[in-house]
Amino acid sequence: MNPDLDTLATRLYVIIDDLLIEHPEWAPERPAVGIAPKLTDAELLTLAVLQALLGFTSEARFIRHAHAHLQPWFPYLPERPGYNKRLRHAGELMRHVTAHLARSCPSFTDDLWLVDSTPSNAAAAARPSSVPTSPGGPPTATARRTPGSFGGYDSTSSPHRRDSPSRSRSPARRPTNATPPST
Repeated sequence: MNPDLDTLATRLYVIIDDLLIEHPEWAPERPAVGIAPKLTDAELLTLAVLQALLGFTSEARFIRHAHAHLQPWFPYLPERPGYNKRLRHAGELMRHVTAHLARSCPSFTDDLWLVDSTPSNAAAAARPSSVPTSPGGPPTATARRTPGSFGGYDSTSSPHRRDSPSRSRSPARRPTNATPPST
């Protein structure tokens, strides 16, 4: 076990549990009769915050990780469908808790925030399947070679770039840094 993660999980659980005691109106509605959940709302939200902080975008992967590594901290860990259902049902509660956690950060009221501005090629993922292919390869967003771009290929595919030439592509198009054929 990671002692830093243990401390973080414990501190998160205590903060969230105290918030739920102070604000019982935030808790999702439950029927008066029925089976009580084995996982408390504070434990559920602690798991959700840990999922985000550990960088898991897949609930299935996070639940597998939790069963393998977080079992000592939680007396009961649900399977993925149960976790998903409870988490979706606790959306309003999660909104309140994350707002409180954000406000409790010292940098929340700062005038200057540092932001990760690493460029990404998100538009390439949304490109239709008619994207040209590299010779003998699968469809790719790096089919056009331009000087000065990463690896010699144009890694951007946004149609909104004004500093680039036409975005129309054809498989016969040759690299822009190639010399014209001699006649």
